[in-house]
Amino acid sequence: MLEQSQIIEIADELVQADKDRAVLPKLTSRYPGMQIEDSYAIQKEWSDRRIAQGARLVGHKIGLTSRVMQVATGITEPDYGVIHDDMVYESGSVLEFDRFSNVRIEVELAFVLAKPLAGPNVTLFDVLDATAYVVPALEVLNSHLELEGRTIVDTISDNAAMGAMVIGGRPMKVDEIDLTWAKALLYRNEVIEDSGVAGAVLGHPALGVAWLANKLAQHGQTLEAGEIILAGSFTKPMWVERGDTVHADYNEFGSVTCRFL
Repeated sequence: MLEQSQIIEIADELVQADKDRAVLPKLTSRYPGMQIEDSYAIQKEWSDRRIAQGARLVGHKIGLTSRVMQVATGITEPDYGVIHDDMVYESGSVLEFDRFSNVRIEVELAFVLAKPLAGPNVTLFDVLDATAYVVPALEVLNSHLELEGRTIVDTISDNAAMGAMVIGGRPMKVDEIDLTWAKALLYRNEVIEDSGVAGAVLGHPALGVAWLANKLAQHGQTLEAGEIILAGSFTKPMWVERGDTVHADYNEFGSVTCRFL
C-alpha cells in the first residue's frame, strides 16, 4: 500500500500531465507495490481537486467490460472512473484535439438513472428498474500514462482513461429495445472502422452498471438519481487524429457524431 504522501504526489503528476498533455512512465514501474485500492485513492484525490475547483460530478464510466477491450489492453477485470460536467458534449460537437493525450474513441451505451442504486447485491433487474432511459454515447479516451505494459492500477489511477463523452441519438426506455442486441457501426471520415453489439459487455450492458454499483459499495459510495453511467465499450479503441470526423450509427437508437480540431 502507498503512503498518503505518495498518493498526493501521483495525483499532482496526473493533474500536471493533463494540463501539459503529457504522457508519464507507468506507475507500476515506479511503485511496484501499488494495489488497486491505491489506484482508486489516487483517482479520488484527483477528482476531489477538480470538484473543489468548480467541476461537478455527473456520472461514472465503466471500463474493460468486454472481451474485445480486455484483449486490447491486456487487462482482465473491469474498472471505473468519474465523469465531470465539463467532460460531457452533445452530438455534433467539435472537440479540441490538444485537450487529450493518446486520443481514442469507444462505442458505448449510457444509462441515465431515475433512482439511486446502492450495493451490494445490485442485480441486472435492479438496474433496469432504476433506469430512466438509455442513450448512445461515444467515449473519448485520454491516457496520461504510457500504454505499453500498463496494468489495471495504472489505468484506474488515470481515471480509467476517461477524457470526455459525446452523447446523442434517440433516448429509449429499457423496455423499448433488447439492449443485448443494440448495435452500432463506427465510422472515421466516412469509412467504417468497426462495429459491435452491446451484448459484448458482460452479456448485457446493464450488468456493467450492476457491477459498478456493487464495486462502489466497497468504497462506501452509491450511484445517485440523475447520474449518467457509461456502461462499457463494445468496440475496440479507435485511434483518431486532428481533423478526423467520427460518426457512430446505432440503427434505431440514432447516431452520434463529433469532430476533432
